[in-house]
Amino acid sequence: MGADNTGQWTAADVPDEPIPEAFEAAAGAHADRPAQRYKGGIHDRSLVDVGAVPRAPDGEYATLTYAESRALVRRLAVGFRDLGIDPGDRVGLFASTRLEWALADLGVQAAGGVVTTVYADSSPEKVRYLLSDPEATAVVVGNERCLERVLAVEDDVDCSVVVSMDALADDAASRARSDVYTLGDVYERGDDAYDGAAYDALLADREPGDLASLVYTSGTTGQPKGVKLTHRNVRANVAQAYRRFGPGRTFDGPTVDASTTMLSYLPLAHVFERTAGHFLPLSAGATVAYAESAETLREDLGAVRPTALTSVPRVYERLYDAIREEATSSGLKERVFEWATEIGRAYHRTGGGVSLRTKYRIADRLVFSQVREALGGNVELLISGGGTLSKELSELYAGMGLPIYEGYGLTEAAPVVTAQPPEECKPGTIGTPLAGLETKLDRRVVPESVHTDAVGEIGELLVRGPNVTDGYWNRPEATETAFDGDWLRTGDVVQRRPDGYFLFRERVTQLLVLSTGKNVAPGPIEDAFATSRLVEQAMVLGDGRKFVSALLVPNVEAIRSWAASEGIDLPGDRAALCADERVRERVRWEVDAVNERFEPHETIKRFRLVPEPFTSDNGLLTPTMKKRRRMVRERFDGRIDTIYGDGETPRRESPGTAD
Repeated sequence: MGADNTGQWTAADVPDEPIPEAFEAAAGAHADRPAQRYKGGIHDRSLVDVGAVPRAPDGEYATLTYAESRALVRRLAVGFRDLGIDPGDRVGLFASTRLEWALADLGVQAAGGVVTTVYADSSPEKVRYLLSDPEATAVVVGNERCLERVLAVEDDVDCSVVVSMDALADDAASRARSDVYTLGDVYERGDDAYDGAAYDALLADREPGDLASLVYTSGTTGQPKGVKLTHRNVRANVAQAYRRFGPGRTFDGPTVDASTTMLSYLPLAHVFERTAGHFLPLSAGATVAYAESAETLREDLGAVRPTALTSVPRVYERLYDAIREEATSSGLKERVFEWATEIGRAYHRTGGGVSLRTKYRIADRLVFSQVREALGGNVELLISGGGTLSKELSELYAGMGLPIYEGYGLTEAAPVVTAQPPEECKPGTIGTPLAGLETKLDRRVVPESVHTDAVGEIGELLVRGPNVTDGYWNRPEATETAFDGDWLRTGDVVQRRPDGYFLFRERVTQLLVLSTGKNVAPGPIEDAFATSRLVEQAMVLGDGRKFVSALLVPNVEAIRSWAASEGIDLPGDRAALCADERVRERVRWEVDAVNERFEPHETIKRFRLVPEPFTSDNGLLTPTMKKRRRMVRERFDGRIDTIYGDGETPRRESPGTAD
């Protein structure tokens, strides 16, 4: 699966096999081990109706072995070919993360198809674009809701085959159509036509350089672009990640191997979950369990009791907040919880003397053991990607015995570029580059003053390696812009420290340039609110302005809890609560605390509380919980105008003011 531990990496270390062959090899090596677990009572699975998979009891998990999953993939592949899917045909996958998404992904690729991804919450307009742009000839949907969205735009797309993972009601109009099938139908067609030798020949037709998938970018700026990823791109990144997190390292720490159970809930339409939570564990012989949804994550953690979890910073923040609220509401005093977390951070940073170790054991018994149990009790590997994780939050988890191994990547790199080495996790960094990846920094994108102040080297990160795409689907101009020769321009400003670890600074396009000429990276300031109990979300502003400001979304439940403890009666309406002067004054304390960590020109001089959280449902977050900054600015342009409406002179330089 990768190079040895000598530190050398050559072309021979890149697995030269297509994804379906890699799955066949893993299934052969781990045939009797559990491969996939799925929850009952949440989907009307058509594969259950035809007897392809057993029905799971409502609310409980059933298991497929690698041999059983392999048999399903083989027959789905033959069924897709029988429906007319030929090598190179683009097939959309439009569903939430679930067992059938993973099976269909492997089945389509084994048939020679190219999987193109559609997020489950995509609007009809987005569905139209994500199926028409790659010229998809087929689409696999999760349920009737997704099916309706596809049929609503069928005049603008050329999908001759539509497949539903869920069973379709007998009286549904779509059931009578000759071009609409269920995944159960596909399985039965494949089962009838399956021939082992013919299937082997089918796989033999695949080449490592063949296109495996088009993964569309999140579209935070403009229309999403389809990133072309070959089988070799994906397999190379899996091998690189396996070398970082797999067995065989000199350090006896958490690994991804056949004993791993991973809980998957992030969108498989996003390349981070698809590589880290799908291809990687299924190549390693691990078990993947599919959560019901992000909303049931705590419940599913308890049911599955995983050893590993991939997630994004926003969810780690919410998990921490939920655990803190649960702990303090169950009789544990808030001051005890805060004392314990401070002890944990101090212990993590220093290792401590006898006194600190004694305090840590007490904190572990009172608090940390409860936190670990809330995550299922067995978690040893928490992986974070898809955004920056605040150093404070990372240290909190590490102090509780739950280090988060943060990484950095982008779709164009399939996606992982850097990751924290388990043998030496350093909170606040994004780790070191994976083996086989070359990196360099373009210093020209930041002012010389930034270089002078930085410890180490700073600039836009450029990468090249076997996992890097050769461009975008039907976008030659965008492809040319994205590359400097054979180096991919990531568009991200990073800092390489003398110890070789990287710090993420900001997207090049999101750096704020104040009218005073000072440069400000909004990300670290926003991340500093991650451990705030009263501020749920933050977006920092100031590009072209004299000073930095922020839009803050309050944690309404925490605000009400604070008010109750102070004997303050707050209005019930969110908008009225945000306008309440007592609330604004209390949040100002949080802003002041954050401001203490930054240089004067980086501090928040004014802020506004906004009643509407940033979510993917209202279009202010991407499906992977990244802010759509332009949309946020447009949604709250009136409030922003009031911040900068009086000659851009803040009432006071610091601390922040809400007026």
